[in-house]
Amino acid sequence: MKKLFLCLILILFLMNIKAEEIDLAKNAKSAILVETTTGKIIYEKNKDEKRSPASMTKMMTLLLTMESLENGNIKLEDEVNISKNASSMGGTQIFIEEGSKVKLETLIKGIGIASANDAAVAVAEYVGGTLDNFVKMMNDKAKELGCKNTSFKNPHGLDEEGHYTTAYDLSLVARELLKYPYVLKITSTYEDYIEVSGENHWLVNTNKLIRFYSGIDGLKTGYTDKALYCLTATMEKNSMRLVSIVMGEDSKESRNTDTISMMEYGFSMYGSESIIKKDKFEESMIIDNAMNREVKYYLDKDVNIIVNKNVKDVKYDIEKELYDVKAPLKKNEKVGNLKLKYDGKTYNYDLIVKEDIKKNSYFKVFNNLLSDIISGVRLK
Repeated sequence: MKKLFLCLILILFLMNIKAEEIDLAKNAKSAILVETTTGKIIYEKNKDEKRSPASMTKMMTLLLTMESLENGNIKLEDEVNISKNASSMGGTQIFIEEGSKVKLETLIKGIGIASANDAAVAVAEYVGGTLDNFVKMMNDKAKELGCKNTSFKNPHGLDEEGHYTTAYDLSLVARELLKYPYVLKITSTYEDYIEVSGENHWLVNTNKLIRFYSGIDGLKTGYTDKALYCLTATMEKNSMRLVSIVMGEDSKESRNTDTISMMEYGFSMYGSESIIKKDKFEESMIIDNAMNREVKYYLDKDVNIIVNKNVKDVKYDIEKELYDVKAPLKKNEKVGNLKLKYDGKTYNYDLIVKEDIKKNSYFKVFNNLLSDIISGVRLK
């Protein structure tokens, strides 16, 4: 079956057929395939159609949890008090008991591997203080990411009036979530054991492609009667990572087939081309009131473009914009923008300092200015 599909892809490649001219996700009600760094959409099908996301909702739950961990508000070792609300959740569970304490890391595994609803509620209550506040955080974050057709009502994804999103909006959430390597460590785990209430529980990943399709290492499955079968998958190959989302599939088999179709197409037809490596980029600017006036700045990440392998002449423009900054500056603070214009779109890359920049004394600043005036040279 796989060989047959690869032959089809090869034929399409030679015929130079575009993704929008074929139905890569023929069984899905809506779908999208994007490259994670640039956000380039390789394939789309009803990407802005509002639908129930089922447990793909938990990607936002995990994202807010990762942010809270990064900010130091919580730790993986924290013991989470389990409420009656969390313990009484239906659907998929890890069977946490009311009044017990469960390690946060255990709950995260329950969410990322087994898609446990009780774990999702427990984490939401812990991170947000209350469930209502956490749901507000979910919607605030969605707006921040640019999700225009999303409304969350809960952290687990069970069907509820007014709980909806789109394939495109979910791709924004997935791309942000993938900035945390710990997430892939969890979602790429096919099976694991956790301890709950003194007993070992066996977790098996709801995403069977983790085991049966080489390269896929996440991200989140979903199913409810209303949403039908859904899947957000991700895979990296040849320095390019893709995220695919299918919604409204009739079966697990069809959601897997459509996911593989999109992945095979994406990696066959597109590739990542390096424009500037961040470890090769080092330039300097003058900051008058800095201890050392000549301050070095760097790129925060590699500059890549996603190219169609059939296109031979790749044209792009690069512009650099430096801000009028003053010392002091903190490590990794943004001092400018590098703009890459390619394929009708503009991609922004942060220019940052890699160390704290200290402010100079007023006397030294005055001396520098006086020196410039006397020499007749004003550094720019």
